[in-house]
Amino acid sequence: MRRVFVNARLIDPEAGRILSGTLVTDGEVIESVTESTPKLPADAEIVDCNGKYLAPGIVDLGVKVCEPGERHKESYRSAGLAAAAGGVTTMITRPDTDPAIDSPEVLEFVTRRANVAAPVHVVPMAALTKGRAGREMTEIGFLMDAGAAAFTDCDHVVSDAKVFARALTYASGLGALVIGHPQDPVLSAGAAATSGKFASLRGLPAVSPMAERMALDRDLALVEMTGARYHADQITTTRALPALARAKRNGLDVTAGVGIHHLTLNALDVADYRTFFKLKPPLRDEDDRLAVAQAVAEGLIDIISSMHTPQDEESKRLPFEEAASGAVGLETLLPAAMQLVHGGLIDMPTLWRALSLNPAKRLGLPGGRLADGAPADLVLFDADAPFVLDRSRLRSKSLNTPFDGMRMQGKVLATYVSGSCVYEAD
Repeated sequence: MRRVFVNARLIDPEAGRILSGTLVTDGEVIESVTESTPKLPADAEIVDCNGKYLAPGIVDLGVKVCEPGERHKESYRSAGLAAAAGGVTTMITRPDTDPAIDSPEVLEFVTRRANVAAPVHVVPMAALTKGRAGREMTEIGFLMDAGAAAFTDCDHVVSDAKVFARALTYASGLGALVIGHPQDPVLSAGAAATSGKFASLRGLPAVSPMAERMALDRDLALVEMTGARYHADQITTTRALPALARAKRNGLDVTAGVGIHHLTLNALDVADYRTFFKLKPPLRDEDDRLAVAQAVAEGLIDIISSMHTPQDEESKRLPFEEAASGAVGLETLLPAAMQLVHGGLIDMPTLWRALSLNPAKRLGLPGGRLADGAPADLVLFDADAPFVLDRSRLRSKSLNTPFDGMRMQGKVLATYVSGSCVYEAD
């Protein structure tokens, strides 16, 4: 079906601008983007955007879907519905399942499940080492042939530098992207908060921000040695930023991301021991949050993601230090990101470069652009619409969001995947 989106504010992250104009889709691709209103084809569906924003669909790097093993927490169907409602048109999924996605057979299973159940694109990642145990690397070449977009052990850091170096060397020869989790595993073991006066007063086991810098320094040294393509999944502290900047200046093929919760919340939010605020890495001080937001605005940090991590009620209704880490974020990513825009920390085109264009480019995907011939993966949203988040209305199976009861701005009006409408607000 041909669709013509009129009266739209078009966010073009590639050109870094916002246009008032018209976008035409033909089937699964964008046919044209103009500032004028062209002659409307008789066979087209007209969508009046009423001056709202129309942007490339979000490409969310680092989504956990709990198939296989923990389907009661999140399935491809529930995650796909949540993604569509949140303006996410592509989920880059993590391999930290049970069992881990560490073989072509498991990868093919989840790919089939995703294709059947999810209304959005699903691009899977695979484990870097077997069982994410950090001892023996997976069959990277075979997994790439089966469709793996990148390789990561997620929060199971490969502590053996020799094993990690060998995996990086092998990945480099194949052009594979390796995603690291920069947290020193010894220093961060058992930590529930960031070290400082607040954590001490609350009696919480804590970890220094230096654990992130130390792990990043090690990873970047091995990347320099092997020439591998590398992405740091979350940079959350001021201390890690100089090392990242130095690596980029030196020409290493390195990018970095940050989760939306670390951009919009800080360490003080755990004051009442609310376990929905327990994340990995833990929430940081306000100075770190502002520095990381500035790094996104400047392009030093490339990607913003939800780091969607479903946990059931039994996993969260425990004492803070015993509760499972993580929060869901597919449906709250866009309104949470609007806080950065409304707060003047990031402008809209820069935000959409981090949410859509950069992750698509890093994974070699065609999305993230408003251009002729680009996929018709789009999100229509009202950046100013206020609402109070009610977690019981989320489409995820797990409801562990730290934004429950929070006043937010930014509402998805419709989501289109390959030209088809997969979500429309009531």
